[in-house]
Amino acid sequence: MTLDTVKHASETPGVEQPWAELGLKKDEYERIREILGRRPTGAELAMYSVMWSEHCSYKSSKVHLKQFGEKAPENDAMLVGIGENAGVVDVGQGYAVTFKVESHNHPSYIEPYQGAATGVGGIVRDILAMGARPVAVMDPLRFGAADHPDTKRVLPGVVAGIGGYGNCLGLPNIGGEVVFDPCYQGNPLVNALCVGVMKHEDIHLAKASGAGNKVILYGARTGGDGIGGVSVLASETFDDSKPAKRPAVQVGDPFQEKLLIECTLEIFKEKLVTGIQDLGGAGLSCATSELASAGSGGMRVELDTVPLRDSSLSPEEILMSESQERMCAIVEPGNVERFLEICEKWDVIATVIGEVTDGSQLEIFWHGEQIVDVPPRSVAHEGPTYHRPYERPAWQDALQADDAGALARPADAAELRAQVLKLVGSPNQASKAWITDQYDRFVQGNTVLAQPEDSGMVRIDEDSNLGVAVATDGNGRYAKLDPYAGAQLALAEAYRNVAASGAKPLAVSDCLNFGSPEDPAVMWQFAEATRGLADACQILGTPVTGGNVSLYNQTGEVAIHPTPVVAVLGVIDDVNRRTPIAFSEEGQLLYLLGDTRAELGGSAWSQVVHDHLGGLPPQVDLAREQLLAEVLISASRDGMIDAAHDLSDGGLIQALVESCLRGGKGARLVVPDGQDPFVLLFSESAGRAVVAVPRSEELRFTDMCGARGLPATRIGVVDGAEIDVQGQFSIPLSELKQAHESTIPGLIA
Repeated sequence: MTLDTVKHASETPGVEQPWAELGLKKDEYERIREILGRRPTGAELAMYSVMWSEHCSYKSSKVHLKQFGEKAPENDAMLVGIGENAGVVDVGQGYAVTFKVESHNHPSYIEPYQGAATGVGGIVRDILAMGARPVAVMDPLRFGAADHPDTKRVLPGVVAGIGGYGNCLGLPNIGGEVVFDPCYQGNPLVNALCVGVMKHEDIHLAKASGAGNKVILYGARTGGDGIGGVSVLASETFDDSKPAKRPAVQVGDPFQEKLLIECTLEIFKEKLVTGIQDLGGAGLSCATSELASAGSGGMRVELDTVPLRDSSLSPEEILMSESQERMCAIVEPGNVERFLEICEKWDVIATVIGEVTDGSQLEIFWHGEQIVDVPPRSVAHEGPTYHRPYERPAWQDALQADDAGALARPADAAELRAQVLKLVGSPNQASKAWITDQYDRFVQGNTVLAQPEDSGMVRIDEDSNLGVAVATDGNGRYAKLDPYAGAQLALAEAYRNVAASGAKPLAVSDCLNFGSPEDPAVMWQFAEATRGLADACQILGTPVTGGNVSLYNQTGEVAIHPTPVVAVLGVIDDVNRRTPIAFSEEGQLLYLLGDTRAELGGSAWSQVVHDHLGGLPPQVDLAREQLLAEVLISASRDGMIDAAHDLSDGGLIQALVESCLRGGKGARLVVPDGQDPFVLLFSESAGRAVVAVPRSEELRFTDMCGARGLPATRIGVVDGAEIDVQGQFSIPLSELKQAHESTIPGLIA
């Protein structure tokens, strides 16, 4: 077959090309021809198809995402914002922390183990590319119904992939979520987060500058796995009538990645690179075009020098391959020899594949023949921008009118007790220890809080005990009822979780999981959720540092619930001052902070007891969230509280059960005068937490709450071996433990 060179493309304008099969629209293909002034070569077409995919170009979402920049609050901690591999924030003492959450949803349904494993590997390399040492990972997960047969296939594979890859890297898995809902049945969500630490002066950016500087590809050889991978998989809906996409799922090697991490960190230490980029979605197409686009010149690449696992790969396949454990660095000629020496020391393959030029084009050659000659920005940063039509769905009013407050409440104390047991034993509220016990949460020795705590927390300086806390949250049920409020509630919960552990919230990363952008109802959900999140971040003073959009999460015509997952990162000066969730000392006084209203729309109670979704989600009060956070952080720092747990899914009773079981201590509750016991236990009003206060600190704590205007109601005491709601019921901890801990193993194991 004749090689499709640039010269050949210029001479054969009428050649039919498979642009539609590669996921391009007719007008997009015509735009490529307009940019180039000719038809694209096969290699150019491959590059544009993956880089202009929904996953890589954000073509349907970027008109809405710009709000995160336009509404960004003033924040002195922000060092690197949206646009790089990951955001970076200043946490004091010369340290910077980078973090980001991304999706690997579709690959994880097709091939659960490798899809999830390479999701972890990809996000770790994003963090590494910023110049940081990765120190922890987290995994927000969503699966279909817990009792569905296919969940037994997908969940164990995903969990094994996350644990297998992360454990081999020696990275603690400190948090995340596991949620079950039928809407995710054919389309699970596997989001992955990584946190990294560096000094300010060690920050690296993805740019190729300096004519004559060398382009070095290092890491694993390029193979046929993952060709088109996530860039293709994440840009279409699932349909049982279509052929399987197994070859498009990447295959991970965590031991190769561990070598790559240590090799890269040594290269950074010796200051041998001027720019660096990991190879993730879109592989070499992405790395070369983004580096050149962000730099000051052009780039020339000799593609036939790329080390291969499969010698039969075509140039197009090499450019589209998403083989894992690869990085691309820009290195001054005088540093190349030392760079290669370090790679050899770590047994990492490294090859000079090109150089930065003083031109303006990305030029790629194959055995001396030019197969790519494109403006790099047109590939990497100037893809299509769609203003998709969006419209509030016709069914939204009826959904919100179907108020959960009208559902039948427990008739008596015995039924109230039975519903408590049913709630805490339901798949979403039950213990996830069967899952999290497969992850190493304490490797490296710096984990101070991990699942099932409100947030994960790691020490980043062993002398000062400076630490960071991270929490991820997202409630698709709330967002289905009201996407604007649902996104804000996700942020508020993650913000509250970080504060409950004693850390000050600083910044946000997000993973926005939605259905097809070609559906105006889905696009409305996305537009509303994005607007809600941007508005709330502005008020809370927590800028969005970066993140990910995952669209086309639906099977056929059925979309998932809109699921904005929000990660909040906070800083704590001394991790020894952290606040756990466990009630551990008898006699501790229990205080409920915040206001409790009869808010049951989208609640766990409405789902578990009535299989109902309708009404409105809890009200959002961001000023109250800020006040609550200030009190929780101050109380933690000054030793006024021994435990704290935010109130969210399942309400007060769920939080009490988790804290009692965590500490092995019971609690006696007194229902405040005028309060409905049912509402007290099951309401999911936001802006609330339950805290355990030592008797010696009660006056100081209540004075602080009073002075700041935060409602604080004494509701009980830590005592005994049961949860006793006086005048209603009591349940032994042993019975609660059985209900809470047996569910997931019974369904999945």
